[in-house]
Amino acid sequence: MPRARSTKTYRQTAATPHYDEGSGCLSGFAIIPLAVIVISILLSSVAWNFVKPLPVSIQNNSIVDVTITPASTSSGISAIFRPEVQYWADSIVKWASALNLDPNLAATVMQIESCGDPRAKSSAGAMGLFQVMPFHFHNSDSPYDPGTNAARGLNYLVRSLEAANGNARLAMAGYNGGISIIKKSENLWSAQTKRYVYFGSPIYQDAISGIESSNALNEWYTSYGVSLCRQASKRLGLP
Repeated sequence: MPRARSTKTYRQTAATPHYDEGSGCLSGFAIIPLAVIVISILLSSVAWNFVKPLPVSIQNNSIVDVTITPASTSSGISAIFRPEVQYWADSIVKWASALNLDPNLAATVMQIESCGDPRAKSSAGAMGLFQVMPFHFHNSDSPYDPGTNAARGLNYLVRSLEAANGNARLAMAGYNGGISIIKKSENLWSAQTKRYVYFGSPIYQDAISGIESSNALNEWYTSYGVSLCRQASKRLGLP
């Protein structure tokens, strides 16, 4: 919060220069110090233009917020995704196309959430391929049914993307931490949400760039995905 301005006053002392208020101009002794002050200010202004600090976003590339907007709906998903997610490639395209959503964004979310395990369940109670929380399902829904899970999860992702004005990075933050956090300062995001976009944003960017391998996805896999993907592979019967 802004702090109140100081109301402290200073009384003139013997050390304080005194000028005759009735005089129409400053004495010659006052002109010299004034000229020195003016010149100092001018020199300081010029020097500042050369030494002023760079914006924080340039000093520290790790916090640059690059807006990533979804590409037009593609006919498949990127080759960067793990085999467990590739298993669902045709379904991801079908589910995403029904909502006019980029399949690569849907695949990125599936990669991080479950690595393609349709029976994945988190300690918080999130379920299935897209780790959908129970309160998003209808009473008649079967939460672990892949189509149902995708419909509920991707519908929320679309809403998050709309709230983020097409910014996929913020949409992923909203998917993880709740749509309301999109408008909040990132300093207020949970560590989990920060970690989610730390991996999700560059994985998605790599997916839409057309490259064959993603360092970001490999880092996520090594740090968090090994056991998750191993479980998914076993569940899907992959070699």
